[in-house]
Amino acid sequence: MKIGMRCVASYMCCAVLLGTAEVSGQWTQWGGPNRDFKVSTSALTEKWPEDGPPRLWRRELGEGYSTIVVDDGVLYTMYRASPTDETERVVALDAGTGKTVWEHESPSAYTERMTNYGPGPHSTPLIVGSRLFTVGTNAVLHCFDKDTGRVLWKGDLAKEYGAVVPWFGYASSPVAYKNLIILQADRPRTNQRDGYYVDPTEDAPANTEGKEQSVMAFDQASGDLVWKSLDVRVDYAAPLMITFNGEAQVVFLMHAEVIGLNPETGGMLWRVPVEPVPTENISTPIWDGTDTLFVSAAYNSGSRGIKLTKQGDQTVAKEVWYSRKMRIHHGNAVLVGNYVYGSSGDVAAALFGCVDIETGKLLWRTRDFKKANCVCADGKLIILDEDGQLAIATATPGGLTVHSSFKLVDGRAWTVPTLAGKTLYVRDRKHIMALDLG
Repeated sequence: MKIGMRCVASYMCCAVLLGTAEVSGQWTQWGGPNRDFKVSTSALTEKWPEDGPPRLWRRELGEGYSTIVVDDGVLYTMYRASPTDETERVVALDAGTGKTVWEHESPSAYTERMTNYGPGPHSTPLIVGSRLFTVGTNAVLHCFDKDTGRVLWKGDLAKEYGAVVPWFGYASSPVAYKNLIILQADRPRTNQRDGYYVDPTEDAPANTEGKEQSVMAFDQASGDLVWKSLDVRVDYAAPLMITFNGEAQVVFLMHAEVIGLNPETGGMLWRVPVEPVPTENISTPIWDGTDTLFVSAAYNSGSRGIKLTKQGDQTVAKEVWYSRKMRIHHGNAVLVGNYVYGSSGDVAAALFGCVDIETGKLLWRTRDFKKANCVCADGKLIILDEDGQLAIATATPGGLTVHSSFKLVDGRAWTVPTLAGKTLYVRDRKHIMALDLG
């Protein structure tokens, strides 16, 4: 495309993180340094004052759920100035003060479907070297010089490739591999009207030869299309890079299946059907670093473990357990040792719980938090629920010990917090702020 462009000890987070090679203090993509919502920060304070951890700064921002990424002392995220604004903004902020470094505006139509859950942007920016990549609610992909905000290239996936804009707007966050940026971009299907799914629960039609473009890869420097692959209905979940048996794979949780692709070529490596087919797949899968994926969705779905094995030169994937006792909606979860910690439940209720990734056994649940997101560091979980309650806790297979909690914000707080060093960056639908957790 030329777009212009063109075991018990193992449950502690610190034990899991000691071997990471990532630089502490940088969070350059969805999920943090390794896309697993874990960082190697140490010496976080467990006990906060009654009014919460010290606030370094706070400022108005705007609508959106885009996560904050951090690199070289600068924060990057996306927002709309107001709920019905027809413009989306990519903004760079000074990490120490919150002051704007640069900002870029681009048109993005507001739709009625945004009234219930917010207008977006939803996708999280991606930093690779000196470049910043973003995808707007309307599926427009930008590549910026991260220092100046200059547009290096951009591509309108809907106009140039006929990519469908999902029901609530584009929400998946792209992933980098070598010189590529990889993302989903579904084509129009029979259960769509005006570019949107009419019935989100309707199954997609059978694969049609010659129309493969569910996943696309672009050259980071030029924006040229390098490959496109698959003809299956996509969903909102962000892709995940894994290494299995020395081989790089990019994993996608689609609408009705989990798929592993060769990131160099887009070639299919394996696929596992997801049954029952969820209403929506939003949460990113979790990789245990060896051979097992944890995949979860809410509503009519649940969680499952998918184990990869090698048979000759082929990767074979098989579902080894399924359970409805953990149903992660749009939030994230973290894996610590063999245990997944996350918030289960959709609209009506939510329970924070723990699941054994090997067996699918639910070990405990608590109602201490509403629907929540979490980050792992220094052997602890930092939890932020949708009502704005922020907490620091220790999670083990035996239960959750909350050390401190504080009502931080009012209103819907659906964005996963970002931890860089000992500074926590949080946003709701109106503000962004920095907190000192040291």
